[in-house]
Amino acid sequence: MDIQILYEERDLLVCKKPAGVPSQPDPTGQADLLTALSEKYKNVNLVHRLDTPTGGVMVFALTQKTAAGLSALVQDHARFKKEYLAVISKPPQEAEGEMRDYLFHDKRVNKSFPVEKARKGSKEAILEYRVLATLENGYTLVLVRLHTGRTHQIRVQFASRGLPLVGDGKYGSREKCPYIGLWAYRLEFPHPTKRNTVCAAAKPDILAMPWSVFANVLDELCGG
Repeated sequence: MDIQILYEERDLLVCKKPAGVPSQPDPTGQADLLTALSEKYKNVNLVHRLDTPTGGVMVFALTQKTAAGLSALVQDHARFKKEYLAVISKPPQEAEGEMRDYLFHDKRVNKSFPVEKARKGSKEAILEYRVLATLENGYTLVLVRLHTGRTHQIRVQFASRGLPLVGDGKYGSREKCPYIGLWAYRLEFPHPTKRNTVCAAAKPDILAMPWSVFANVLDELCGG
C-alpha cells in the first residue's frame, strides 16, 4: 500500500488515508492502514478512525505516552480540530450555518438515524459548514468543521436535510461514484507532549469523481 506521510517525528506521524481503505483490520479482511503502517513503524497506535469510504488526514501515535495524550485530545473538539470537504447533491438553503441533531447509531445495520429529542443511546451531533462552490448541475462543495465526532455524522446530518453526499448510497444518494463525496481535509492539534501545534492538510484525488469537477477550487483551497 502506498501511504503518503504528511508529517513525521519520533512520537507521532500524520498520513493520508486512501479512500476505500479501512483504518484498521475489519471483518472484510482487506488491506488496512494500521497494518500497513505497522510494517514500517514500531508500536503504531490508532487514536481515531475514518470510515472506510472516507479518505484523508489521520494521525497515529508512535509511543504509548503520545497515544494516551492524543486519545484524550481527540475527545476535545475545541483543541483537536477536524475539517472535512464534502460534495452534496444540491446547495443548502443557507450558504453557511450550523447543524444540530441527536443521532442514534444502530449497530445491527451500522447506520445512524436522527431522533427528535435525546433518548437512550442517542448523542448530540454538531457541525458547522460553509459552501465553497456550486455547479450548474447542483453539485455543491462544502467545508465542514466538526464539533462532535459521531458515527457517520456528516453523512447523516446532511442526508436528513435532503442533501445526501454524492455517491453515498447508504444515506440516499442515487449518484454512482467510486467513493462517497467526503474527505478529511485538515487536522490541527497541540502536540500532546511538546509545545508546538501540529497542522496537516491534504486534498482528495482530483482525477476521480466527485472531486474532479471541483479541481480548480480544490487547487486554490489546498495550494495547488
